[in-house]
Amino acid sequence: MKHVLAVLVEDKPGVLTRVAGLFSRRGFNIDNLAVGETITPGISRMTITVDGSETIVEQVVKQLNKLINVIKVSNLSEEPSVMRELMLIKVNAEVGNRSDIQQVVETFRGKVIDVSPDSMIIEITGNEEKMEAIKLLLQHFGIKEIVRTGKIALLRGSQITKEI
Repeated sequence: MKHVLAVLVEDKPGVLTRVAGLFSRRGFNIDNLAVGETITPGISRMTITVDGSETIVEQVVKQLNKLINVIKVSNLSEEPSVMRELMLIKVNAEVGNRSDIQQVVETFRGKVIDVSPDSMIIEITGNEEKMEAIKLLLQHFGIKEIVRTGKIALLRGSQITKEI
């Protein structure tokens, strides 16, 4: 089962390396990782997706909490959350099939953000299922390249992930 962890950390050099090192030393794989600023200066938020059992994830959370620069770890998989990902897809786009590609993009509420004589770049945000579905439909046209951000997440409603 995939778990999404929100990890609040001090915004200092080497923190990302220490967190990633913890995972590799324990033999845990990070499915995806997104890091960014928070509203509090000096604190960053890592959103880490890990595939594993409850026991493994509990172990990971305990180990993360032992790291000096880690302020708080929350398992967002256990809470009502909004999770999204951004994907850019470059597809083959000849003049004759651009309207068909545009139709697929509009169906998924995506945007065409670049057009060249032989390709288009599409921006799509959503959950993992949405990403896989549009990818499947665009394969017909020929996908040249894909890049994804990894999941980011926030708790639903008025709840927030606090620094303690």
